[in-house]
Amino acid sequence: MAGGDKAPIIIKKVKKVAPAGHHGGAWKVAYADFVTAMMAFFLLLWLLNVTTDEQKRGIADYFSPASLARQTSGSGGVLGGTTLSAEGAMDEESVTKGHEEGALDEEQLEDLLAKREEEQFAATEEALRQAIESVPELQALAENLLIDQTPEGMRIQIVDQAKKSMFPIGRAEMYDHTEKLLSLVADAIAQLPQKIAIKGHTDATPYVTDNGYSNWELSTDRANSSRRALVRAGLPSERIDSVAGRADQEPLRPDRPFDPQNRRISVILLRENPRSGGASTAGGGAG
Repeated sequence: MAGGDKAPIIIKKVKKVAPAGHHGGAWKVAYADFVTAMMAFFLLLWLLNVTTDEQKRGIADYFSPASLARQTSGSGGVLGGTTLSAEGAMDEESVTKGHEEGALDEEQLEDLLAKREEEQFAATEEALRQAIESVPELQALAENLLIDQTPEGMRIQIVDQAKKSMFPIGRAEMYDHTEKLLSLVADAIAQLPQKIAIKGHTDATPYVTDNGYSNWELSTDRANSSRRALVRAGLPSERIDSVAGRADQEPLRPDRPFDPQNRRISVILLRENPRSGGASTAGGGAG
C-alpha cells in the first residue's frame, strides 16, 4: 500500500435469531394458570356436592365483608363448628376501632354480635312486611301478623282477628291463607342462622271433648301443623329447636282472655347473642 498504510481491521457481529416457531417458556405459565383454574373449579363443584345448605351459608358468611371472620377450631371451620374472632371481615368502623383501642374484649365482642343480630332481625321484619304487601290476596292479613322483640328473640306471631281466623274452631288443620303466611315467614327467615321455637296458643274458651282432648292438645297440634308448613315451605327441619302448646296460659291480651287475638301461632327466632339485660318486649303478651 502507498505510504506504508495498514489495511483497517473490520469486526462483524452476528446476532443469532431463534428459529421461527419457537416461543420460549411463556406457554408454560399460561398452561399452569389454566390447570390451577381448573383445579379450583373442580374443588368448587366438589364442595357444592358434599356440603349442606347450612354449610354453604357458612362458606358465604366466611367471605362476606360484612360478617365477622370465622376461624377453624378443631375439626370445625365452615364445614363444621366455628369460632368467632374480633379480627377479619368486620365492618370498617369495627376494624378501625380495633386498631385504635386494641383487640376487642369479650364484652365488646358480645355487644357487637348482639348488635349485628338485631340488625338481622330488623331487616327480616322489613322484608316480611314488604313480602305481604306484594301479594294482593294477603294484604288484608297484614293485621294478622305481629312482630316484636322479646328476651327470647324476634317473635313473629300469626294471630286471629274478629273476622279472620287462622284455624277452624277446634281444629288443627290450617286455612290456605295461614299456610301462605307461614310460607312467607319461611322465606324471610330461611337464610338466618338462629334456631326456631314454635308455640301454639288458644284463648280461654273452655274446650274439652269426650276423650279429654283440650286446649292443651289443640294448641300443641296447631304448633306442629305450623312446623310442618314451615318445613314444606323450605325451612330446614334442623332449624327447629322446640314445638310446644301453651293453651291459654300466655295470652296476648291478658286483660281480655277471650279475645280472638289470644288464638295465635308464635314463631320465635331464638337469640344467639343476647345483650346484657335482655331485650324489651313490644306489643304485649308473654308468649
